[in-house]
Amino acid sequence: MLVSAKEMLTKAREGKYAVGQFNINNLEWTKAILLTAQELSSPVILGVSEGAGKYMGGYKTVVGMVNGLLEELNITVPVALHLDHGSYEGAKKCILAGFSSIMFDGSHYPIEENVQKTTELVNACNILGLSLEAEVGSIGGEEDGVVGMGECADPAECKMIADLGVTMLAAGIGNIHGKYPANWPGLSFETLAAVKEKVGDMPLVLHGGTGIPADMIKKAISLGVAKINVNTECQLAFAEATRKYIEAGKDQQGKGFDPRKLLAPGFEAIRATVKEKMELFGSVGKA
Repeated sequence: MLVSAKEMLTKAREGKYAVGQFNINNLEWTKAILLTAQELSSPVILGVSEGAGKYMGGYKTVVGMVNGLLEELNITVPVALHLDHGSYEGAKKCILAGFSSIMFDGSHYPIEENVQKTTELVNACNILGLSLEAEVGSIGGEEDGVVGMGECADPAECKMIADLGVTMLAAGIGNIHGKYPANWPGLSFETLAAVKEKVGDMPLVLHGGTGIPADMIKKAISLGVAKINVNTECQLAFAEATRKYIEAGKDQQGKGFDPRKLLAPGFEAIRATVKEKMELFGSVGKA
């Protein structure tokens, strides 16, 4: 069954490793991530953007698919189903649909409004036993229509949001969604350390995990990051593997592609990417 991300992130923070959040877009992605997590005995968070939720037929459809896979695949590792960069309305819909974890991205609101809306969602999530992620400081780049300039978070504002009782906090530290440009200056560990000092033991979240060098990942974990999001890297691996399969001309003597065979290389590419990230994050064997 689905669980809140709270316990797995508390253990990760204490154990100095991070739990991976891997965004899902269809059944193949979800199955690949779950099987890999089970194989590696790693806790895992399945991220769903509002756009992906709509694409897959709605939030209740996503919940039904994930719960069905957990049962049919005999998944026993902790799994959280998490709304990624959710709006206020989207967060409420996912709570009703049966998600076990919610991210409310109020970073684009004035801090007072962010506090008000986050407080309302904290109260709802506490009653239902769900975990809640909040964001301070915009994450750079674009993901599923959500655009951020990559501002570093104000540690004082981070404390203000953390004190509301959220489970985890995403603080902008120069990280961006998508591929990192060649002139990217790197993560601001000065900001991360200042945020950590303000919020204490609260698990911190690093968005934009694709392409961040391994040494920066490990340093971020040492400074309190307990959840790292990965999306673009899975997209790129899936697309490249599928492209190679099509270009190889394996079209069954002109009969057209069997969609199960067409998606198989991408499925394996997702598994390989997730395995690599779980090993880097240190979550293998921590279920």
